[in-house]
Amino acid sequence: MHGRPRKPAKPEDESASAARAEALRALQSQFFSNHHNKVYTDEALQLSGRLIEQNPEFYTAWNYRKLVVQQNLDRCSESEPDALKSIIDQELRLVEIALRQNFKSYGAWHHRKWVLSKGHSVLDREMKLLKQFQQLDPRNFHAWNYRRFVAALLNRSDEEELEYTREMVENNFSNYSAWHNRSVLLSNLMKKKAEGFFPKVKVLNNEYEHVHDAIFTDPDDQSGWFYYTWLLDQTVKTDAPLLVSSWPAHGSSVILSRNRHSSDCSSSPFDSFHSDSGTVPLLIYFNQAVEGVNSSSITIESSFCTKDLIWKPVLQNNSQLSQVWVTHIKFPNAKSHSSEAYQLKVSVGQTQGIISASGFDYSHPTQFAFKVCVRPIETEPAEKQGEDIILWTDENFHGFQTQSQELHEVVPVDQQSINDVHEPTASNWRAETIAKEIALFRELVSEINCKIGKLTLARLLTAHDVILSPYTNKMFHYDEVLQLYTDLIKLDPSHSQYYKDEHSLVFLQKVTSNRKSLLRHCFSHKNLASSSIGNHICLRLNNLSLSRMGSVEKLLWVRMLDLSHNELHSIEGLEAMQLLSRLNLSNNKLGSFTALGPLKQLKSLQVLDISYNEIGSHSIDTTRYQCSTPLSHTEEASWYSEKIGTGGAGVKGYWEAFLIFKHMSLTQLVTVGNAISGENFKSFVVKFVPTLEWLDGDKLH
Repeated sequence: MHGRPRKPAKPEDESASAARAEALRALQSQFFSNHHNKVYTDEALQLSGRLIEQNPEFYTAWNYRKLVVQQNLDRCSESEPDALKSIIDQELRLVEIALRQNFKSYGAWHHRKWVLSKGHSVLDREMKLLKQFQQLDPRNFHAWNYRRFVAALLNRSDEEELEYTREMVENNFSNYSAWHNRSVLLSNLMKKKAEGFFPKVKVLNNEYEHVHDAIFTDPDDQSGWFYYTWLLDQTVKTDAPLLVSSWPAHGSSVILSRNRHSSDCSSSPFDSFHSDSGTVPLLIYFNQAVEGVNSSSITIESSFCTKDLIWKPVLQNNSQLSQVWVTHIKFPNAKSHSSEAYQLKVSVGQTQGIISASGFDYSHPTQFAFKVCVRPIETEPAEKQGEDIILWTDENFHGFQTQSQELHEVVPVDQQSINDVHEPTASNWRAETIAKEIALFRELVSEINCKIGKLTLARLLTAHDVILSPYTNKMFHYDEVLQLYTDLIKLDPSHSQYYKDEHSLVFLQKVTSNRKSLLRHCFSHKNLASSSIGNHICLRLNNLSLSRMGSVEKLLWVRMLDLSHNELHSIEGLEAMQLLSRLNLSNNKLGSFTALGPLKQLKSLQVLDISYNEIGSHSIDTTRYQCSTPLSHTEEASWYSEKIGTGGAGVKGYWEAFLIFKHMSLTQLVTVGNAISGENFKSFVVKFVPTLEWLDGDKLH
């Protein structure tokens, strides 16, 4: 059992163990001989049974028995029910013996499911046997999984099983498996709107009262807390997906120019956009991953043709489910010496088709509108010149100044026309429920120093703000939540990284909660202010101890971002920032090139600083690849077979970097200060990133 120390073995025990091991090896040898020679006699079947009785975890023996049993079943006809029942009963007895020896044997439980799926067995007996096993170990998740399987075969109702979980929980509040099974059953009942389980308001209120008994009886036991977290999620989340932001933002005006350099300073740097091809990206961001985004489910009204636009999900894998979707709108050329203005109205979900991962339709038809002003092309475009190096030191930035009357159009944070789609009644119930829970847990953490109580209070306060924010656009509890996570980092150092990540997410929510707060972090780059169209404003989120990126739905407009001198170990979420062209990730804790995976989606990225991270300091990133070869666990095996042959050892030595850089058109790259840096790596980069003009501060010729 958990928490019980092992006792050192006595000499006589070691001798007996050695003898058992020798006998087991002899059995295994004979078994493998039978298996390889396809010997399926009764004697061979008995031998496999003796082997399983001694070692229930011997998967190969279980699979061998499946072959033999299936062969024996095939030989019997339906007119021989006694023979069929005898074969099945023999297997069930063996599984029972194995389970009594090792109640947590995966192989035994899987084999019992397989046997039952063949029919010819008494299912009521299974429920009685399960009751015996669950009296011995009420929390065993194997038994609970098997119970769900048998209950489905018996057509037992979810209501009956829900009552059983109530009895098990009341017998032992610490029965995590019973709590979990209860959440599964309630999810099913609420989803199908069973009688007595819809609307879910009353159901969840009753469940809160139920779990309070467990939590306040023993605050240190985690079982009830996990169920409480599930309840909180059911209370806060909306089933149907919602559109939360877009770029261009609702009501905004975008200046589209094909001239990279312009002397016209009349337009705001926030709403100016340069495109050589005359296309503007349109980004939409949902509150959860969805599929079905296409020209039928999203329509665009304009004075020129925008039919049959191709929408693409912005994500790293090949899934068709994504929170962020992008399309590119091609605008007509402006007439000479005059600008052309185009009004566009985007309608989302007017027809069905957008569906969440859990199967819910987008049920809140939404519209937003923006204007694009197309500047004329210069009759004699200037000859393209190389870019000056971008330096990220403080002296190159100065605070961005804006007129107060321009504040409403500078940073497109608020999307009231998009966000305000919640049902008021449901939102009121959620807000009232969460407010009651906050009061309870404030009282709890004031009386005892309970780390999971503090964590739950932080989650409750955050949830309360999320529910209220569509109406008030004001977050009330930021400071309290940040202080709770700061306390938890000290109180529970073994989980400090999780608390740091959550602290970072809440802090970024605070920074992006209103324009005034966000503008404090907006700076103008002195070398870019007079030359580039719309790219000289930098959002500086450096030196903030961030360990995780968040709130990107409010940063879709950002084109220059400084995240240096933080503690980032991941940049997940940055792929949504499709306008990003300059990015500083220096002095963080990025451990490999695979951590830079989101950058592959940023087609506009030209300047990248990843200096002074931990790239190359660690072994292969096994979170993505299971063996150290680019030919394994990647969608690009066919591409590699061609490229590695021509690239030689350079590609093979830096294949993780190759995966990232081959997608990009960088003009400037800084990699110094990483373990992987060196002349060999620089040679590799120069060879395989032909667009580079600057590398580690040096001009390339």
